[in-house]
Amino acid sequence: MKIRAYRSYFIQELESIFGEDEAESFFYLILEEKHQLKRIDLALQIDLTFSENEIKVWNVILEQLKQEIPVQYILGNTSFYGLDFEVNKNVLIPRPETEELVDWIIKSNTKDSFSKNIKILDIGTGSGCIAISLAKNVANAQVFAIDVAENALATAEKNAQNNKVEVAFWNRNILETYDLEEQFDIIVSNPPYVRNLEKEEIKKNVLDNEPHLALFVEDNDALIFYKKIAELAQKNLSENGQLYFEINQYLGKEMIGLLEKMNFKNIELRKDIYGNDRMIFANR
Repeated sequence: MKIRAYRSYFIQELESIFGEDEAESFFYLILEEKHQLKRIDLALQIDLTFSENEIKVWNVILEQLKQEIPVQYILGNTSFYGLDFEVNKNVLIPRPETEELVDWIIKSNTKDSFSKNIKILDIGTGSGCIAISLAKNVANAQVFAIDVAENALATAEKNAQNNKVEVAFWNRNILETYDLEEQFDIIVSNPPYVRNLEKEEIKKNVLDNEPHLALFVEDNDALIFYKKIAELAQKNLSENGQLYFEINQYLGKEMIGLLEKMNFKNIELRKDIYGNDRMIFANR
């Protein structure tokens, strides 16, 4: 079967669920991953075909997409900050907004900023995307990462190996941690921050597939992780050390208030590419 013909069938089958543009983007993403073919290859070689076995593989993927399983989980990997990451149901799929947070940290810590090693801690590392991207891009960085889920840490460790960086991974429940035992120059976290009242805003493919442990907090204590991490930062962040968070877009003012109350300084709230309050910085 000609690939162009299957492409039309694939998009038609998914259009009612995702829309034509997203269905088409899935097709080309899978085409490149499975066959190392790009859109331009299909345009220039109109007679390219799929074998019967290849069509069987594509049909299985198509059925998974119809069940709204995220394409990143189906393929088993995704791209983040120019690096490749393995992803599975034990970890959240990295988001573009988190790339913006990583970019902020990297650009604030150029290779000329530190003449000695800089110690960075990522709390709630998941796939390891933040910690690994920082280890890859911040000169003289010694990077540590914490997660409560052993399965997530196993994925993060594999991602560190695949991206050829060294990260020290710790299995801890941060809410039950009272001292990090070391001093850090940067602490960063993208903790659970979606309130249960916001579940209706979450897409079905996320709600049904991604780990709720990494997503949701109780409505009456939405800042529980931020309070705890800020308390630890008061003890374990070096003087003038940097604290970065990805945050719930609806709780920007509350986050500023929390950090002010805890005597952090130089607090800066930033919006993401979609115009939502999404990340915050403070100095100890």
